[in-house]
Amino acid sequence: MMKGVQYYRTRITDADGKRVAIYGLTREELYDRVEDAQKKIAEVVFHRENPTVEEYCEKWLLMRSGTVRTNTLEGYARMVNRYIVGPIGQMYMDEVTTDDLRLLMVPLSKGSSGMYGQLNMLIKNIFNSAEESKVIKENPSKTICARGGKPAKRREALTDEQTAILLDSIRELPPYVFVMIGLYAGLRREEILGLKWDCVFLDEKTPYISVRRAWHVEGGEPVVNTLLKTPAAKRDVPIPKCLVACLKEEREKIRIGICDLQFKGNCFDGNTVCESLEVHNIPFYRRTLLLHLCKWTVHQA
Repeated sequence: MMKGVQYYRTRITDADGKRVAIYGLTREELYDRVEDAQKKIAEVVFHRENPTVEEYCEKWLLMRSGTVRTNTLEGYARMVNRYIVGPIGQMYMDEVTTDDLRLLMVPLSKGSSGMYGQLNMLIKNIFNSAEESKVIKENPSKTICARGGKPAKRREALTDEQTAILLDSIRELPPYVFVMIGLYAGLRREEILGLKWDCVFLDEKTPYISVRRAWHVEGGEPVVNTLLKTPAAKRDVPIPKCLVACLKEEREKIRIGICDLQFKGNCFDGNTVCESLEVHNIPFYRRTLLLHLCKWTVHQA
């Protein structure tokens, strides 16, 4: 009896193991409601025990979010959604066969070997995880070949003459120090943009650069932190005399106030080595533009 109205009631166990009450004005209505609830519970239990590829990929990405960088996770998500979830996302995990996975690799077999290898890695990690969690009994990715795609073209290093032409062409331009560090210290783009003067040791017996920070874009905003690409990226790099002279000259300009600091982002506090790069106004931080500049300069030779 509820608010003066008589109901029939029973209790059933839901998908989480909890007892829940179901009411009906008549026995027939109660029976129908119980039947509907049991069907929904059975469906939930079935999906938990037999997730679709899309559902398990979402779970796998969530599990990886605690162990990889934000940018890396976003790259994984784009590739998973495009090449795995798109074609077979509605299939149940235990329905996927080795042939299905081989067909996923076909579109990338005509692309670069790097993209092919990354998709291969994602597929194997996802299905290995599902096998370890007893979601699937047999792993269909075990026999997928890791080799495929077109090998990358060999890149030729700049000759001494080309290097001289490049540096002469940009000597008075903002990316000059950036290019000098890249040429003579071999730092990655993000490592150069995250480099600060407290990691540049020019007055030592053997001058060197200590790589401890990197520049990233997270959520559309630039960030400098200590997350490097790999553990081995944390290193000390000896630098030649020409780069030492360049950095000393740049440091002196900053000391006497010749350089006009242009940084507006929170991560750039005026202490970065490449502080004359107007990274928010002139997109020199974009690797493609810098590569185009280098290629054009060398081509003029």
